[in-house]
Formats: sequence, C-alpha cells, structure tokens
Amino acid sequence: MRRKASLVLLAFAVFFATLSPMLRWYAFPRLAKIPANQYQDMVLVAKNATLLDYGTMKAKKVPQVTIVQTLKGDVAAAKKIEKTAGRDVVVWDGLSYVQGPDGKMVSEIPERYIFDAHSQEPVHATGEMVDGDPVTRDGIEFKFPFLTEKRDYEYFDAQTRTTNPIHYKGTQTFRGVKVYYFEQTIPWTKVPMPKKMPVQGITPESIAKTGTTRWYTTVRRFWVEPATGAPVYGEEIHKEELRGGTLLGGRAKVTAFAGDVKMREDFTEHTVALVKHNRTLVLMLTSYLPWGFLSLGIALLALSLYLEARSRRPADPEPADTAVLEPVSA
Repeated sequence: MRRKASLVLLAFAVFFATLSPMLRWYAFPRLAKIPANQYQDMVLVAKNATLLDYGTMKAKKVPQVTIVQTLKGDVAAAKKIEKTAGRDVVVWDGLSYVQGPDGKMVSEIPERYIFDAHSQEPVHATGEMVDGDPVTRDGIEFKFPFLTEKRDYEYFDAQTRTTNPIHYKGTQTFRGVKVYYFEQTIPWTKVPMPKKMPVQGITPESIAKTGTTRWYTTVRRFWVEPATGAPVYGEEIHKEELRGGTLLGGRAKVTAFAGDVKMREDFTEHTVALVKHNRTLVLMLTSYLPWGFLSLGIALLALSLYLEARSRRPADPEPADTAVLEPVSA
C-alpha cells in the first residue's frame, strides 16, 4: 500500500516540477499580451504655463493648459495585419488634444501605433503615422515591455518622428509600488507644424511661406512598474518655440508653449490601482505559481521517497510466546 502511494506521489511531484518552468517560459510569453480592443484615456495638466496667443503672436502666462491623450484599439485593423505579420498585433489610434484655459483647442495630433501584443516592438504596416505623416517607428512608445529591465531602451518621440534612448535612472517607490525611473531628453529640434491650427485660416503651408519654423525640446520622465511595463506616472518639461520669418515681426523667436506637464491626480490614482491589479496577474504566471508548483513538487518528492523507504524496511519479528506451561500430572 505504501509503495502504491509512493508512486502516485512521485507522479504528482514530476507533474508539478515540470509545470513550474512551463508556466514561466512557455505559457507566460504566450498569455501575457495587450488586448487588441483596449481603450484608455489620460488627462495631463501644465499649471502656470506659457502659451502663444496666435491673434497677437505674443506669449502669455495662463493658469493651466490641459492635454487629453486617448488610445483606442482597432480590432479589425489588427486582425488584418496579423494575417501577413504572422503574430499577435495591436493597432492603437491615439490622439493628443491640447486645450487652453478657455477650453479652446491649441493643437490636435493623431497617431497610429502598430506593435507586437507580447513584446511591444513596432510592427511596420500601412497606416503607421503621426499627424497624417507616414512614419517607421523604431523602439517602444507609450508602454514598456512586460518584465522591464534595469537598462536603457529606445523610445519613439512623436514630435520629432525620431527614436532616442530613454535612460534607466534607478529604482524608486511610488505610492507603495516599486518602480523603475526612466528619463529621456530631446534637445532643441526643428519639428513640423501641427496640421490642425487653432486659428481659422492659419495653416502649416501659410506659416511655411513666412519662413517661420517650429522648434521643440522636452525632458520626458516615466515611473514604470517593471512586471507589467506600465508607467504609473509620467511628466514632461515641455517647450516649443517659433523662430525666424516674417510672422514674428522681426523677433528672433517667441515661446509657443512652455510648461511642466503632469498627470492629473485622479488619473494618477486610477492608474496606480489598475497597475497594482495587473501586476498581481503577471506575477501569478512569472513568480507565484511557478515557485509554488516547484515547492509543491519538491515536497511531494520528499514524501514519496519517505514512503518508499518505509515500504522497504524489514518487518518486525513476531514476539516470542512467553506463556508458562502448567505441569501435567499423570
């Protein structure tokens, strides 16, 4: 009986010991992915910012500039690209909508970002663009890979349409969550005018005829939860200038926008709670279950060996009959 129990326990020990690495190295890379139909929005604010008044072409201080960023998954487009790409693909249609303190539009820049659902690497396909201009991205954008590492990554900047390193700067704790802090600096770079301008009749083409150009620089900061690769918080020290040309009335340059752009508090709280939930799901497949199954397999193996040893132990000898015989008389 003990030998049968030992063999059953040994079978379970082998099963759980085998399941442990399979969860981590086979199941996780296939199960962990961004859903194709994901929708999310984010509101960022720049308080006490500088903003250009296109009516007077003068920069002025304003109490707040609001940036609304939305990302919407296009499932139909993703399935179409998957047929030729041969892998799981996500298509995000993004929009960065900037409005002044009066609620009026300052700029509106759409994007289409196509990437691998598992690794977040760009997938190049028709429709990849920023503000209507075709682009070929290198590096990540918006989200870091699952199991983010303590190293630099290549990060795409939509304003310049270029990819630049974003540097790992250390490990911190943000509202109870262990995060990796990343920072990227984009130096002053000439960038295209937004195709949609805030003043009727002013277009990128009409501005180009005046010889005036748009320049941009930013310091981009992300606090990234490493298991999910999701930023729990982000901010940019963002500056834009118009330079040269007849539009500025002889001035060399004028500030178009300058401000410290940060996530609004309610969206920060929501993002932290969401990332904590998703972190638990990722750790179930990468840590909790694999290590739990491995420990269970070792325990079952030890118990199996113990029962096997007990079954092989020789039986104890029968006790001798020590009863005293009564004398028999003739």
